[in-house]
Amino acid sequence: MQRIKRALLSVSDKTGLIPFARFLHHEKVEILSTGGTLAALKEARIPARSVSDFTGFPEILEGRVKTLHPKIHGGILYRRDKQSHAREAREHGLQPIDLVVVNLYPFEEVIKRRRFSARTVSLHLKQTAIENIDIGGPAMLRSAAKNHESVVVVTDPADYPVILEEMRKHGGKVSPGMRSRLAEKVFERTATYDRAIADYLKQNREARSSRPKDTGTASLPSRLDAVYEKSETLRYGENPHQRGALYRELGGSGLDFKVLHGKEISFNNLLDFEATLNVLHEFDRPTACVVKHTNPCGIAEGKNLTQAVEKAIACDPMSAFGGIVGLNRSCDLKTAKKIYELLNFLEIVVTVRFEAKALEFLKTRKNVRLIEIGDLTEGGPWDLRFTKLGVLLQDRDRIARPKLKWVTKARLGKRELEELFFAWKCVKTVRSNAIVIAQDRQTVGIGAGQMSRVDSVQIAIRKAGFRAEGGFLASDAFFPMPDSIKLAEKAKIKAIIQPGGSIRDPEVIEACDRAGIAMVLTGVRHFRH
Repeated sequence: MQRIKRALLSVSDKTGLIPFARFLHHEKVEILSTGGTLAALKEARIPARSVSDFTGFPEILEGRVKTLHPKIHGGILYRRDKQSHAREAREHGLQPIDLVVVNLYPFEEVIKRRRFSARTVSLHLKQTAIENIDIGGPAMLRSAAKNHESVVVVTDPADYPVILEEMRKHGGKVSPGMRSRLAEKVFERTATYDRAIADYLKQNREARSSRPKDTGTASLPSRLDAVYEKSETLRYGENPHQRGALYRELGGSGLDFKVLHGKEISFNNLLDFEATLNVLHEFDRPTACVVKHTNPCGIAEGKNLTQAVEKAIACDPMSAFGGIVGLNRSCDLKTAKKIYELLNFLEIVVTVRFEAKALEFLKTRKNVRLIEIGDLTEGGPWDLRFTKLGVLLQDRDRIARPKLKWVTKARLGKRELEELFFAWKCVKTVRSNAIVIAQDRQTVGIGAGQMSRVDSVQIAIRKAGFRAEGGFLASDAFFPMPDSIKLAEKAKIKAIIQPGGSIRDPEVIEACDRAGIAMVLTGVRHFRH
């Protein structure tokens, strides 16, 4: 192990920089630095030498070239244990650099903050993203990591205390095991960084293409390189004997959320939370839903959010007990009071924002988790599922309004058709086999996750009770035979929306005509397995 005598510090994230640099100075380590890092060190009265002075070459091209120099990379890369390297170092005036502390331009933060789109964002903002692609930083990190037997490399400010402890323990040196772990961390970081840049460039290129919106703009990747970092350790997994944690993609487009109140969030809570967001994303008008075991047991639109909450809970009050309430508008005090009036036990309230008085009121229940999502966008273009066989990837199910085809003698007016389409949006969020019966922009019966479609129809009708009469029924996939239509006739269903595509479609249509039920086909299936 060599004692650290010279360090190069060039960081965009200045967290912990000054105490760390002060320690290096105290240990008589010569510090080289650039740009904003050098200015911060000088302001803190920590002696540091500019890289330009060290190399004898100025920063050029508006700072694009400052560390890309043989005296920098030669000082980092030359092997101290090889006589030929030492001889060339002396010949070319290379001085060893023993510690490289670099973190990269915040490219991921810039594209996340700007939410770039090739069609809507100005050239200026795109150039901001491009200028935040770091070149010199990754080059120095990779050089140092490659030569980690001789050079200590740090890219995460959280590792500063580790380096300080190592140097104190080993007389200004860092152990080989720690050098190796830090080098591993560097290559993980640069791989993630490069992946974020490649994804950004690809998405912008494809956004400029002429492909129709409904088919999506991003082609399926030939390779998946996503890296996930542990965000939170959970109490347990689906069951108490299973361990569980939440991992989030580094540099990815996962949604941010804030838990503002309540006990620790669980594995199952997060699954239900995801299902709640899937529902809320579908609706523009004031909408509330109640989710239980990843299925909605009530969805409703209202003139305002309070009315929507009242209607959503009334869909199935028994199932709503202990569920998640989701809101696609800011939660005000009136809505908050309505939730507690109608549900004496619930797990979570999810909303885009809590108004101050509503938050204060909802916090009166100790264990209710209050989650603010802020943004109801779906995130990235793909839906990923991890299986024992590998990772399944598909486009997100984003078709908003399919072309409708009337196939029965009976038809609906515009207002009634909108009621039927409300049921169609709801059934898209229910686990297959899925059936939804709706009235007045409110689900009144939901049949979910059954092995046969007719069972789902029976459950939805039973849940709806008398409210099925004159109701609008949606099915996420085709009816394989007319038996479900006979049940709908008996329940006095007014209209049905379904994809069609069964070899028995003519029999199903004929059954609707005999019953006087209007039926429209979408040509689009919405299975949710």
